[in-house]
Amino acid sequence: MFRKAVVSVLIAGAAVALIGVVLNASARPTLNLQGTEPAPDLDGGVAWLNSAGPVLLKDVKGKVVLLDFWTLCCINCIHIMPDLAKLEKKYPNELVVIGVHSPKFDNEKDTRSIRKAILRYEIGHPVVNDADRKIWDRFGINSWPSMVVIDPEGKLVGQLSGEGNYEVLDKAIAKMIEVHRAKKTLNETPIKFDLIRYRDKGDTPLFFPGKVLADAKSNRLFIADSTHHRVVVTDLAGKKLDIIGSGTPGLKDGGFDAVQFNDPQGLALDGDRLYIADRKNHAIRVADLKAKTVTLVAGTGVQVQESRGMDGPGVAKTTGLNSPWDIHLVGRTLFIAMAGHHQIWAMDIDQGQIRPFAGDGRENIKDGPPYAARFAQPSGLADDGKFLYVADSEVSAIRKLPLSGEGRVETLVGTGLFDFGDADGVGTKAKLQHALGITYHDGKLLVADTYNSKLKTIDPATKTVTTVLGGTEPGTKNPLFDEPAGLSVANGKLYVADTNAHRIRVVDLATKAVSTLTLEGVVAPPPLKEWMPPDAKK
Repeated sequence: MFRKAVVSVLIAGAAVALIGVVLNASARPTLNLQGTEPAPDLDGGVAWLNSAGPVLLKDVKGKVVLLDFWTLCCINCIHIMPDLAKLEKKYPNELVVIGVHSPKFDNEKDTRSIRKAILRYEIGHPVVNDADRKIWDRFGINSWPSMVVIDPEGKLVGQLSGEGNYEVLDKAIAKMIEVHRAKKTLNETPIKFDLIRYRDKGDTPLFFPGKVLADAKSNRLFIADSTHHRVVVTDLAGKKLDIIGSGTPGLKDGGFDAVQFNDPQGLALDGDRLYIADRKNHAIRVADLKAKTVTLVAGTGVQVQESRGMDGPGVAKTTGLNSPWDIHLVGRTLFIAMAGHHQIWAMDIDQGQIRPFAGDGRENIKDGPPYAARFAQPSGLADDGKFLYVADSEVSAIRKLPLSGEGRVETLVGTGLFDFGDADGVGTKAKLQHALGITYHDGKLLVADTYNSKLKTIDPATKTVTTVLGGTEPGTKNPLFDEPAGLSVANGKLYVADTNAHRIRVVDLATKAVSTLTLEGVVAPPPLKEWMPPDAKK
């Protein structure tokens, strides 16, 4: 979906080359080269978040302004968030970042969903809900993520798209600061915005749990407490057994109380070894549940953006990964939904070797031999002993491929990058919306239809999709689920990571009764210092 390009931008009358900017293949490079055109304003959004009210460009005159056009489902948008945070930290008095959330999916038009995403992804700047894409159109944007740079005089400087642009932006911002400081048009007085996280500090026992793994044999439940950056271990009744992780984001091996993760997601159990997809660290970690230690077993901790072809395996510990979102163990092979690469990978956990298993790395939906098939941000995995099933989120699809690696990738539900909805039916007549979770039970696939906040079943043989649960709780206006993302079955019960509700729901598969798991002994980690209001006591 992306290609490399070379473009240039005019900064204070001097052309600066932007090398290696990633641009959407279907879009032309759109850089404003005049350097004198006033930027259009930011009116037209339906709501503002992370600020006390609308932010007009006149309110931030004298600052370098970086507009980030994003949508909450987009893995590429998620990938650049650390770069934006790094720039904000480097230029706290000179730079203002404003997020323009221009949606892809219907669910993403909802201000409430965006508010949750701001908390989940720890965004520290104002965000406007551009639900009708009026600001998107005004600035001529045509791909996610895209960034627009505006100088301290309110003039357009340039526009670029995609990942990997930190160095380009850093140099451009530094140059503008130098020029406008000399012109005395730079305002270096700090601006404090009313961030959501000052009030919602994530002090619930769980905070945006992404995935869940229930193990009937050992009577244990493993919860990826993603935005608390830890893994919670309880028994199946919810009583705390262990907490893996300090709650502080980072990449650090060691004992359970000191180890650091960054947005852990998928989980897979191998006896007393728990494999963990450490999503933002682009790594696979393993927790020794007896020794109570965690070590890195795959990835380098640094994102590798370029997808690999179907070449031979590499050493897992020295091979770069890209947002592993889910993992699933079959025998001695750990399958990995490599969301950032739009591929399925496989790791031999005994040999420590890892390789691409399916997908050519281009973001789309395409069936065929594994090496030629295409996925779009795969985020959930399951198997029936013969086939691997994939929740392919950006195409709202469910795919299947032989565990042997021989044969073809096939689509059960889903037709395209912009085809989604909420409809039961057979094959192409059925519609999902950004499904993230999947598990196999009793001959059927159970699917977390995430953006529809529903649970659905799929019969792999007939491709029949049926809604099981969703809507509101009986007799209330409360949603039964709120963007569920992880599923696991044990002892006739379905455990659901109900992500945006910060809870684990339990579904009795025989009666369809739904309850919330009461967590005993699980408390939130201490709040991060950087989440405190500027005037908070240290």
